[in-house]
Amino acid sequence: MKPINRITPLIIVPVLTLLVGFLIGTGYEQRMLHPALPGGNVASASGALLNNPQSQANMSVFWQVWNLLNTHYNYPDQINAQQMVYGATKGMVDSVGDPYTYFMTPQENQQFQDLLSGELQGIGAELTLKNGEVKVVSIIKGSPAEKAKLLPGDIITQVNKKTLENMSLNDIVMLIRGKKGTSVTLTVYRGTETQPRTFTIVRDTIQVPSVDYSVKQTATGSVGVLTINEFGDSTIREVQSALKDVPNQNLKGLIIDLRDNGGGYLDGAVSLVSMFVKEGKVVTVDSHDQGQEVHYVTGNPILPTIPLVVLVNGGTASASEITAGALQDNGRAKIIGTQTFGKGTVQEVLDLPDGSSLRVTIARWLTPKGRDLGKEGVTPDIQIDRTDADYEAGNDPQMTAALEWITEKKDITGGKKLPAATGATK
Repeated sequence: MKPINRITPLIIVPVLTLLVGFLIGTGYEQRMLHPALPGGNVASASGALLNNPQSQANMSVFWQVWNLLNTHYNYPDQINAQQMVYGATKGMVDSVGDPYTYFMTPQENQQFQDLLSGELQGIGAELTLKNGEVKVVSIIKGSPAEKAKLLPGDIITQVNKKTLENMSLNDIVMLIRGKKGTSVTLTVYRGTETQPRTFTIVRDTIQVPSVDYSVKQTATGSVGVLTINEFGDSTIREVQSALKDVPNQNLKGLIIDLRDNGGGYLDGAVSLVSMFVKEGKVVTVDSHDQGQEVHYVTGNPILPTIPLVVLVNGGTASASEITAGALQDNGRAKIIGTQTFGKGTVQEVLDLPDGSSLRVTIARWLTPKGRDLGKEGVTPDIQIDRTDADYEAGNDPQMTAALEWITEKKDITGGKKLPAATGATK
């Protein structure tokens, strides 16, 4: 099988620094862009000219406004030419309308690099900007955000009483992130509530456990529960270690919990699916300039027939959606929970000569049956919500449904018997 480049498969801009869905354990590829070519032409990511007539623009307008500002603005000493360039570049990139494609100044790019290579400090909540709303996608277990009872689906409208209207997601992330021991105050709307809630959260070092495995005892037998919080560097090794004794545990089945998993490496998703599926597709990477590249299972599953349930919710995104979608399309697992996030695109980070960078969407994900994850996400076979009241009371009806299905093959939403989970599609 062709090696898979570790390009950002996920998600969602992190606030791990608030956050990190896409920073933690997320692969990304960096390339140095060629300097802008002379004569007003625009270079593509590969340095080639963009000859598409629709890509051409009259750059004279830019220079006319530039000269008019420098000539007529009443406070010329306040003009910072480089900041003007960065502001114009941000506006150009933002005009594409893709929340996952954005420009980072040298300072922002350095902060991004520090997050990837250094200690992560923040509140531990993953955010996205969608339809003008800053929404909490997932909460990292054990984080300050979880302790403060921030929940997936919460809408953040202010940070330290500063409104977020017309701000980029990256700028919002910079507001929320900060050093351990400092605090940040969030104004949040939850569900249908008309009055906002206020959360003052003390930032801390964020520890993200990649994998957790346990065995639940029920009246009719034992069920393994594999919780995967992100697809990072060590995730597959940790999964292999956790599951090595499963053949000897006489389990009724296995639950893979991908709730609030914001994504990670694509090859991690391919490797995980390959543990349970003998043959077939995992995902197709569809790019307008590279065409379609199909990734298949490796053909060496370790548990090809054990009954499987995958738990998902609105915080299940990117690489975790690829996993759920592949197991569902291959008829290998029953999907239980709520609709997934719908992060179906691939991003690449392109470094620029002055230290700034462009994070740009370069492809989309398609499930084995051709479903566009960015448009559809993954729809559970058995749809069961976990409400705010459930969270606050510590109840987990989705896990209960998964245990019921594995031990009794019963859909608790309707009480009817369901067929057992199948092995790999032949």
